[in-house]
Order: sequence, then structure tokens, then C-alpha cells
Amino acid sequence: MKIIVTGKNITISEKIQDAIDKRFEKLGKFFADDIQANIVIHPERDKVKMEATIVTKGTIFRAEDVSQDVFDSIDIVADKLSSQMTKYKGKLQKRNKSGESVRFEMIPEIPEEEQAEEAKIVKSKKFQLQPMSVDEAVMQMELLQHNFFVYLDQETDSVSVVYKRNDGNYGVVETTY
Repeated sequence: MKIIVTGKNITISEKIQDAIDKRFEKLGKFFADDIQANIVIHPERDKVKMEATIVTKGTIFRAEDVSQDVFDSIDIVADKLSSQMTKYKGKLQKRNKSGESVRFEMIPEIPEEEQAEEAKIVKSKKFQLQPMSVDEAVMQMELLQHNFFVYLDQETDSVSVVYKRNDGNYGVVETTY
């Protein structure tokens, strides 16, 4: 597994790089050598935030942590990713039902009807999209006490989604055709 560490407004020391390499090498057992782990570290107020993303065939593993010490974040993020991968590997082994060891690069394409068995849609809503500005959409989202809101952007005349981020700010997902 190839590990790429990026520091935003922080210098990645050799000690930090070695700690990341050591912890993330253990996750390499799940992947082929051509898989890439992207790790971003940046300061956030008086703490350090670490985000790790591993994209593999049809699956994205992502974990983040904010803590006082970057080395604590490394351990927590690696543990979260390991937990996600172990859980996912268990599901794959149940689906395969063979005694073989499962590696993520050997994942077979799963027919859509089998994928639907795991996750069920338990509720469906329909509503008419109203043209509005981003600020109006944020206000509507807050009034509904949701963490996202779908609306028709009056400036671009396209469907957009406004959402509340973990840092308390807002984000917008805009659609294009």
C-alpha cells in the first residue's frame, strides 16, 4: 500500500511520517500494493485533525479524528479504518462462503439484487422543490432540524444539497448535467 501524507499549515516531521507508516503498514494486509492511502493532517484551533481515505475497487474507507496529539490521532484513525475493513471483510466472507482468504482486490462484482438485501430503504419522501438561495436553504434546514436539505438553486436552476459539516459550518453539493 502506498501512503501519501499531506500537511496543511503544518510540517510533517520524520517522526510523524514513521509513526504513520508503521501504523498503516498493518492495514496493507487487506490490499494489493497499488492501493493508495491519502492522509491529510492540519491544525484546528489548539488541536490537530487527521483525515485518512483509502479508495479501493468499489469501496471507500474513510476515518478522521481531532485530538490534542497527532500521535493519538494516528492510532485512533488507524483503529477506525482497521475496524471498518474487518467488518467489511467479514461481510464479503459471508457472501463468498468459501474458506479462502479475502483480499479487497479479489472482490467480485456483486449483483444489484444482492446489494439491496443488506441495506433496506425504510422510508421514502416526495416533495416539490422550491427555487431558493443558499441562505434560504440553510435557514430551512435549521428550521427542520436536519443535517442536510435538498433544494432548487435559484441562481443555477439546478438541484443542490446544503449540509451541516462536523466543524459547525455548512457545505453545498451542486449538481451538473
